Parts: sequence; C-alpha cells; structure tokens
Amino acid sequence: MESNNSPLNQTKLVHPNNNHDHEQNATLEIESDEFDYSKRSQWLRAAVLGANDGLVSTASLMMGVGAVKQDIKAMILSGFAGLVAGACSMAIGEFVSVYSQLDIEIAQLKRDKNIENSNNIEDVVIEKESLPNPLQAAAASALAFSIGAMVPLLAASFIKDYKLRVGVVLVAVSFALVVFGLLGAVLGKAPVLKSCLRVLLGGWIAMAITFGLTKLIGSSGL
Repeated sequence: MESNNSPLNQTKLVHPNNNHDHEQNATLEIESDEFDYSKRSQWLRAAVLGANDGLVSTASLMMGVGAVKQDIKAMILSGFAGLVAGACSMAIGEFVSVYSQLDIEIAQLKRDKNIENSNNIEDVVIEKESLPNPLQAAAASALAFSIGAMVPLLAASFIKDYKLRVGVVLVAVSFALVVFGLLGAVLGKAPVLKSCLRVLLGGWIAMAITFGLTKLIGSSGL
C-alpha cells in the first residue's frame, strides 16, 4: 500500500498526461507554422492592383498622347503626370477604403468582446494589432503604382524615334504585365498561365482603346 502512494508512482501516473500535452503543443506549433495564403490577400491585392494600374494607366496615357503628338517631351510629361496623379489617387483611395474597413472591424470587435465591461483588455489590444493598417495600405498602393508607372517612362525616355519608341514601350509594358501576372499567381498560389494571360490581355485592350480613341479624336480636328 505504501508503494502505491510513493512519489515515484504518482509521477508515473502524471507523466503520460504531460506527454500528451507536449504532443498537442507541438502539433499546434506545426500548424501555426503552416502559412495561410489567404492572409496575403489584402496586401497582395493592393500591391498587384497598384503595380498593374500604374503600368497600364501610365502606358495607356503615354500611348494616347503619342497618338496625336510624336514629340518625346509631350509623351514623357504625360507619363510623369500620370504617375504622380495616379500614385496620389491610389494612396488616398486605399487609405479611405481600409480605414472604413478598420472602423467596421473595431466596432464588431467591441460588440464581441464588450470592452466596456471586459476585465481583460490585453486580449482586445492584441486583436486590434492584427487589424488592417490604413497607412501601410496607402503607402503600399502608392509605391506599387509608382513602380509600375516607371516601366513605360524609362522605356520611352531615351528613344527619339517615334515608331521605335512606341514599339519599345509596348514590348516593355507587355513583359512587365507578364511578370506582374506571374508574381501575383505565385504569391497567391493561383494558376500561372491564366493569371498572366488575363493581365496581359487586359493591358493590351486598355492601351489599344486609349490609343485608338485619342487618334480618332485628334484626327477629327477637335
């Protein structure tokens, strides 16, 4: 009877439970190490859309101006104006959008946690830290837009011949569209070919419409 009550036997009885807890903790750690790609959706959307918008809108603007004015200075100035205006627009739009989302999520968090009557404020603070950041989203959008817009600007900056300049811009923009489509597909674990084709065709259509309509209006003498 005394041996059954000894500390050694008590330790043997408790030890399996400790092993079980250790295995559960190890499993949780492994699961936490597995990255959830859906968490990338917010910043990935802002980055990819920002870069793609900067690339397509600036290139389309430069192609449209180039349709009626072959002067390199006019083409570069229009592209630079598009870069600055687009980056500011993207930053403001993303800031307002994400801030609205933040207000909604904080309001829902207050309702769920009942902050006014809660004694554990630390849990609420930790959850707030995981909420979207409007300033980060705005900065990411503006930076991504600027990076995309720099592609057609750099491609056209050092080429004086009009036809060669338009061709180089088209090739550079097409290559960048494929890269952006590939990057978005890889980071988001999406089909690569479908993503690249979608981005490439969308960019071509935008540039063709802008070039065609501007050429039509310019040739009509308006």
